[in-house]
Amino acid sequence: MEADGQPGRDSGQRRSPLDLIMNQIRRKRTAADRKSSGRFLSRASDRGGIPEDRETEDREERAEGSGVVEPVESERDAGWGRLCVFLQRLGKKADSRTLNLTHCDLTATDLLELATLLQCLPQLEEMDLSWNELIGGSLRALTSHLQHVGGIRTLRLCSCRLNADDITALGEALMCVPLLEILDLSWNVGVGGGALQGLLGKLHPAVRELHLVGCQLTAGDATALGGIVSSLPRLCVLDVSCNLLLAEESAGIGELATSLCHASSLTALRLQACGLTSNSLDALGGSLRYLPSVHELDLSCNKGVAGGLSRLTFHLVHLTHLENLDLHLCCLTHTDLESLIKVLPSLPELTDLDLSSNKEVGGVVHSLVSALPLSQMRHLPLNSCSLNEESFTALALVVPYLRIVDVSWCKVVGGRLALLLDALQPSIIQELRLSSCQLTTDDLHHLAAACKRGCLSSLRLLDLSYNAPLGEEGLAALFRAGGLDSLEDIDLSLRPLTSAPSKAWLPCLLSALPRLPALTRLAMQRWTLSAQARDQLNHSLRKRNVQLEWDPPTKAVTSLRHPTNQDRPEETHAEE
Repeated sequence: MEADGQPGRDSGQRRSPLDLIMNQIRRKRTAADRKSSGRFLSRASDRGGIPEDRETEDREERAEGSGVVEPVESERDAGWGRLCVFLQRLGKKADSRTLNLTHCDLTATDLLELATLLQCLPQLEEMDLSWNELIGGSLRALTSHLQHVGGIRTLRLCSCRLNADDITALGEALMCVPLLEILDLSWNVGVGGGALQGLLGKLHPAVRELHLVGCQLTAGDATALGGIVSSLPRLCVLDVSCNLLLAEESAGIGELATSLCHASSLTALRLQACGLTSNSLDALGGSLRYLPSVHELDLSCNKGVAGGLSRLTFHLVHLTHLENLDLHLCCLTHTDLESLIKVLPSLPELTDLDLSSNKEVGGVVHSLVSALPLSQMRHLPLNSCSLNEESFTALALVVPYLRIVDVSWCKVVGGRLALLLDALQPSIIQELRLSSCQLTTDDLHHLAAACKRGCLSSLRLLDLSYNAPLGEEGLAALFRAGGLDSLEDIDLSLRPLTSAPSKAWLPCLLSALPRLPALTRLAMQRWTLSAQARDQLNHSLRKRNVQLEWDPPTKAVTSLRHPTNQDRPEETHAEE
């Protein structure tokens, strides 16, 4: 990669051999020839590019007739050509407005070469270099050229192993990008521990989204973050999830909560897994009155709030436009849930409430459903909530309106699935998750009947995993029923350390595949298949882009297999 990157590094000092070759080619081409050969040096992507207007063509034709190549056009063409070659080497296509180089294993040398090519992208609006961990410590090579892309609006540098020097260099360069609206530095642990100070006072007021997920932010960083938020009057999304030390000290989270008073435009506040405690909720609750536009509030995975949720719920009445409230995996107590239920009637626009993985929820579902605006609810996951017969029956009241139904890991569902299925309305539900529910053969027959009624015609995801033993007759009936034209993802996997033969229902699945045109994923791990069955399934999916998740064949099955087209590495890899 270093050898490949060398020409880009020297291009600013001398003309490379590639420049000379490209200039000779251009002298021989007419404007019409250039259009037909655009496949090699495309000057515009599908989304738009560097325009070749009539005036430019006339100028080039005059230059060709006189034997003189205009230096500006020649330099621009050569630069665009080098950019195309650079991106082609990474398996990417040139786009004048979007630069996406995620997961490209970029090195410091690549970053330097890319920096010298930014001048060829004056219309660039989005740049994403995420998941390139080798560029950490070298970001200054790029930021020193950001003045060439001053119109950039989105910059993502997730998981690049950025350190304090990188953040400082980025902060110094932000003055060159006054239109920046989205900055994502998530999953860079080097941002925490004081490095965030490098951005303090450097972000322009135009910033609308700030993402700092998993950056190991500390209580000290919370103070700096508060200063940043205070200077961003247009901020709409603040995501600092997965920073367990952020609320370690009440002073730090207090500073951040106070700064939210200046973020009246905020629509999404995400504090998942931030180490919040009851004291944190006191500080946070006081700022909610200044956030009338918040639509999404994520406080999930904060077990420290258990027993103190009432300190926050009292202030939720100020969020009159709240649509999404996430409190999953917070170890909520019965008292917490009662305080939440009391305030729910004050949230008329609520459509998504996640209380999953809170065992006490199973005892209050009836009261919960009674307090919700049922007709507008779209998502109410109750997986891992220790549902009982009474709460499961109460859930049926809201099921007709839900787009997503998730009751996974609730054993009470087994043998009672018909109660939910009978409540479904046609073409409403999009996801049905029934993992580890101890489903019976009768449950699958009821599911097949719901398919025939058209209740699942809009279903995109069906999760039946970890329901061992799934009745073979029930699965066969499900695939014979039809009515799953929109299904994209189906999971039939068995529990680990278990297995079962698939010969009774696999023929029905093979017959159903042509009636599943949207299917993109089929998971059937730990089901045993004969060599012939494997070949048949491979053959049925050979021309479809379906992710097939199954166990590798045993030695006995492999030895019985006859060579087929699917055994060729290039086809097998594409299918599986």
